[in-house]
Amino acid sequence: MDALTKPHFPSLEAASPFELRGNWGWRVSDADIRRGLATGDIGFLHSFTTGSTVDGPGLRVVAWTMGCQFRCLYCHNPDTWNMSHGIPVTLIRAIEELRKYRRGLKVMSGGFTLSGGEPLMQDRFAIRLFRAARDMGIHTALDTNGSLGSRLHEVDLQAIDLVLLDIKCWNPELHQRLTGSDITPVLGFARRLARNRRPVWLRFVLVPTLTDNPDDIAKLAEFAAGLGVVERVDILPFHQLGQFKWNELKLSYTLTQVQPPTPDNVAAARATFHAYGLKAF
Repeated sequence: MDALTKPHFPSLEAASPFELRGNWGWRVSDADIRRGLATGDIGFLHSFTTGSTVDGPGLRVVAWTMGCQFRCLYCHNPDTWNMSHGIPVTLIRAIEELRKYRRGLKVMSGGFTLSGGEPLMQDRFAIRLFRAARDMGIHTALDTNGSLGSRLHEVDLQAIDLVLLDIKCWNPELHQRLTGSDITPVLGFARRLARNRRPVWLRFVLVPTLTDNPDDIAKLAEFAAGLGVVERVDILPFHQLGQFKWNELKLSYTLTQVQPPTPDNVAAARATFHAYGLKAF
């Protein structure tokens, strides 16, 4: 693990998750990667960012993990798909980074959010970091697509104060086409969170021509309302801010011609969730 302490790695702090980063993990051996992931002694991160007000309650520090098994057509951070693109970070270093912000987070009624990528690809690192945050009195939030929720034990869920659950759409066939993955584990994790009475904020990206079907939105709203633990719904309008990363990484981007939803489109989706008794923003 000596490579993790050498100065050729960049700062963990970034101005934005839209900053393109990559190809740092190759400096760590495959054996060290496997061992670190199994124990949670090491994680692979894109960066830490500060000052977020959209990734949980209050002012947030967000750690952006690397690695994701989804291949969403509208992903704005495709550089986080591969774990080997990330900065190898020891758990101790990540805890030290978070400790710098603990007083400010308490004053601002904020907390720590682990996002990605998909954080549960590094589940042991994620849970150990959450437990350290809780020991510091910091509110914790997990931003996840939910498909790897089975990796979490019941006791692990207690280290997470809030789950930001990204459900991409309701239609199973569309979900497969949109993400390359099955929706069944996602919905299963949502039901498990409900059984364990864990608070959830639902996140839904509104993409014209893909996820804006009114009937599908209504079915998703009905499902979310039935869980009984969804505190709010964040409707996230599709944007093109990540397209440059697809170009830089020489990936085929198929949504070049898709425009962001209009204010009326967003208002209509919000009204659907309201109709099922949910707070939507």
